[in-house]
Amino acid sequence: MKTQGEIESEISECMGRFEQEYMGRGPKEVHAHLIGDLVVVRLKGVLTAAEQHLVRTLASEKGRDLLKEVRRHLLEIARPTIEAMIKGITEVSVVSLHHDISTSTGEEVVLFTLAEAPACRESKKNRPTESRQTFELHRTSNCKAENACSAPIASR
Repeated sequence: MKTQGEIESEISECMGRFEQEYMGRGPKEVHAHLIGDLVVVRLKGVLTAAEQHLVRTLASEKGRDLLKEVRRHLLEIARPTIEAMIKGITEVSVVSLHHDISTSTGEEVVLFTLAEAPACRESKKNRPTESRQTFELHRTSNCKAENACSAPIASR
């Protein structure tokens, strides 16, 4: 079983590769976030030179709308591939896919709704740590040399 971080990392890598191979330009940054049964993927710097030129040369709304429409169609065509990729990583079926792109920032957001939250193992990094009080109680009760343990850690 994978940790949440491993799932997020794999999704980021695969979405970056997908953008490169399918859209013709890889993003400058990709971040995936698993939030319960949602996967949010944020890609920065995805617009190709041709797309940037299109947005700059056409009237702002027309260029923006045309670019968004083309990206939406391309994503719909590739949807089975993307959903299979997400299912392969999370081991959970994709219920829906939502997408938007900013023509001014070149940022793209893809949101996947999953059938359920993926099973994740706890990472060592995210294990809850003992509170300072619990630590102090444990430390002082188990200490044999009273003078070594009686002073609070902060005052040493």
